[in-house]
Amino acid sequence: MKQVVEHQSDVLVIGSGAAGLTLALHLAEKTKVILLSKGPLNEGSTYYAQGGIASVFDEEDTIESHVADTLVAGAGLCDEQVVTFTAKNAKSAMEWLIQCGVAFDKEERTDGSDNSNAPYHLTREGGHSHRRILHAADATGKEVQVTLQENVMNHPNIQVLERYNAIDLITTRKLKRPGNRVLGAYVWNRDEEHVETVKARFVALATGGSSKVYQYTSNPDIASGDGIAMAWRSGCRVANMEFNQFHPTCLYHADARNFLLTEALRGEGAYLRRPDGSRFMPDFDERAELAPRDIVARAIDYEMKRLGADCVYLDITHKPADFVIKHFPTIYKRCLEWGIDITKDPIPVVPAAHYTCGGVMTDLHGQTDLNGLYAVGEVAYTGLHGANRLASNSLLECLVFARAAAEDISSQLNKIPMPMNLPHWDESQVSNSDEEVVIAHNWHELRLFMWDYVGIVRSDKRLERALRRCTMLQQEIQEYYSNFRVSNNLLELRNLVQVAELIIRCAMERKESRGLHYNLDHPEKSDNPQPTILLPNKIA
Repeated sequence: MKQVVEHQSDVLVIGSGAAGLTLALHLAEKTKVILLSKGPLNEGSTYYAQGGIASVFDEEDTIESHVADTLVAGAGLCDEQVVTFTAKNAKSAMEWLIQCGVAFDKEERTDGSDNSNAPYHLTREGGHSHRRILHAADATGKEVQVTLQENVMNHPNIQVLERYNAIDLITTRKLKRPGNRVLGAYVWNRDEEHVETVKARFVALATGGSSKVYQYTSNPDIASGDGIAMAWRSGCRVANMEFNQFHPTCLYHADARNFLLTEALRGEGAYLRRPDGSRFMPDFDERAELAPRDIVARAIDYEMKRLGADCVYLDITHKPADFVIKHFPTIYKRCLEWGIDITKDPIPVVPAAHYTCGGVMTDLHGQTDLNGLYAVGEVAYTGLHGANRLASNSLLECLVFARAAAEDISSQLNKIPMPMNLPHWDESQVSNSDEEVVIAHNWHELRLFMWDYVGIVRSDKRLERALRRCTMLQQEIQEYYSNFRVSNNLLELRNLVQVAELIIRCAMERKESRGLHYNLDHPEKSDNPQPTILLPNKIA
C-alpha cells in the first residue's frame, strides 16, 4: 500500500511562470506558500517569451496612449476599467521586477561614460503607437523567469514542489459541505507516481494557457489548459475562449519545434515576403508589418492557402548585420544552428497557436466565482485583452494581477481557517493501463481537428464537426480516466479535450467576426459586441 502524503500551506500557487512566481514572492512577505510546478521550475511560457513587457517609461508616451492602443487591438471587447488599471500599475510592476534583479537593456552612451544611469532601451511592436517595450535583448522571458526563480528558491516562506500535476480542486460542494469554497487540490507526484493532497486556505491558478490543444503551437508542452479545465469542473465561469491568438511568425523548419520569432523583428523593420520575394502586408493593412497579430496571421494564412505555399518569409537582411546580431542574439544563434543566417537569409515562417485570450473569469483582484480561488495570468479572463491581445501585455498582466491578488489574499489570511479532514485520493477501483496507445491516438486526433476546424479561419460547418468529434472523444477519455490510474499524458488529454469543448462552444455562440475569431459564415462585426460567457451546469 502506497504511503498517504498530505501537504499543508496557507496558499497553494499552481504554476511557476511569471504569474505564479510573482504571486508567491508577494505573498511570502506575510505567509507560507507552496508553489506547484508541473515540470522543471522554468518549463513554462514565460521562459520562452522573447519580445518584452509594455510599460510607459518614455516622457513622450502616456498611460492614455497605452490604454488606447490596447482598446484598439482588443477590437471593442476590452473592459476599459481593467485596461486602465493595468496600464496605471505597469510602471510600478516593472520597478518591482528591476528591484528583484531583472536587467533590462539600456541605451548605450555614445560618449563612453558610465552606462548604469542610462535610460532603458524601448522597442516598439505591432499595435503600439510608441516605443514602450522594456526588454532584455530578445530573451526577456528568460531573464524574468531566471531572476524570479532565484528569489523564490532563496525565500524561506516558499516551498517548491517540482514535477507535480494538479489533478482537481477540492471544494466544499464536491465534499457535500456547506458553502462554495476551495479547500485545496489533489496533485500527482510524477516522480513517485502517486496522488497526494494539498490543503490550503487559498488556491491560486497560474497555469498558463491552452495552446497545446492545437497541432501547431509556439508554447511549451505544459500549456494544456489545466487551470481552465479544473476551474470549470469546480463551477467557475469561463469567457472568450474563442479568441486564441495565433502568433504570425514561428520558424518553419523540420527540426525547429515551437521556435517563435519575436514581433520585435517586425518592430525593428523586418518585412514579410511571399516566396517570390514580394511584400504582401501593405495589401492587407496600412500599418503593414506593424498591424496587430490577428491581421498579420490571417494575411499569412490567406497567402499560404492562395499560393499553396508551405510558408512565407520574414526578412531583416536589409538591416546592418551588427544591428541584427546585437538586437536579436538568441534568434541569430538558434537560426544558425538550422543553417539560416538571418543577416543574409529570409526566415521561413508560419503562424502557430500562441496565446489564450479567454479563460477563467476574475475580478480586478484575480478572484474567481469560487471563494478562495484566484486565477492570474494567461489562465484568467480579466477583460484586459478583449478579442485580441496587444503585444507585450501578457507578462504585464501576470505582474499587475499577481500583486493585486496577493494584496487581496493577504487581507483575508486571519479570517479563513485551515481546512480540516480532507479525504485522500481513492485508487482502489482503478488499475494500470495497458492501452497507452489510445491516449496517443486521441491526442493526435484532438489537436488535428482543432487546427483544421477551429483554427485561424472558421465556419459554422467546421465548428459543428469539431463539436461532434470533441463529444465522442470526451466520452472515451472519461471512460478511460474512470478505469485506469492517472498519468501525465492522461491528465493533460482530459484537460485539453475539456478546453477544446469550451473553445468550440464559445466560437459557435459568436455570430460575427472580430479580432482573433474569423467565421466565413459571419464575416461582419456585430454592432453590440459582448464577451462570450459560459456557465457550468454541473460540478464534476
